[in-house]
Amino acid sequence: MMPAYFFAHGAPSLVLEQHAYTDFIKQFAGSTRKPKAIVLFSAHWEQTTQTISKVETYDTIYDFSGFQDELYSITYPAHGNPNLSEYIGALFAKHGIPSQFDDNRGLDHGAWAVLKLLYPDAGEIPVVALSVNRHLTNEQQYAIGSALAELREQDVLIIGSGGTVHNLRRLNWGSDGVDPWAGEFDNWLQSKIEAWDTDALFDYRSQAPFAQEAVPTNEHFIPLLIAMGAGSKNRTAKLLHRSYQFGNLSLSCWQFD
Repeated sequence: MMPAYFFAHGAPSLVLEQHAYTDFIKQFAGSTRKPKAIVLFSAHWEQTTQTISKVETYDTIYDFSGFQDELYSITYPAHGNPNLSEYIGALFAKHGIPSQFDDNRGLDHGAWAVLKLLYPDAGEIPVVALSVNRHLTNEQQYAIGSALAELREQDVLIIGSGGTVHNLRRLNWGSDGVDPWAGEFDNWLQSKIEAWDTDALFDYRSQAPFAQEAVPTNEHFIPLLIAMGAGSKNRTAKLLHRSYQFGNLSLSCWQFD
């Protein structure tokens, strides 16, 4: 069964950078079997109703400003898979999750920056993008991933793209180290994920050290819970990579078997 994954997407410039995390992502495809399709939840697509992309070919969205000019010339015209989109809608309906389709929106940088590093040829694997909703409970986020778990049996790669420690106001631009509060939060998170302690994870705002500093708003944390939900059958988690930029911007990858 295809594992589900969480990838931190960092800053939009991730796709141009070279460091341990980008090297890891670039090598990822060679270490895993090729999926038939990719289903990706991006922190940068927020909707109050679960939305499923249903496009033939994606435009590239530049949902940022002030970065290198080169970024604005990068495209990732991935193909969609409308039949898979319909199937996902049926799975959501089966589990009582309201959903809707979007036949126009392109891929934001939370999607294309990661996909460009994973699979540089945009035409290689069809992609279905999905939204996140910050107003749901953590239990509901997990249930969204769980509702799609059977896709893994069909060699569909489920990805949540976000960030565990993601507080742009606390970035230390000149730092090469790790701010203690960021490391402490991620260490707590690792212990609970590896133990599959969903009670603690769903209550992370109250239980985790420095939760407010690490997760000032939850849209980047949601994809982790969704990816974990997709692994709810076997409940086996593995941290494949973790490093940091700017003192506390966490760059991590989790595998859920």
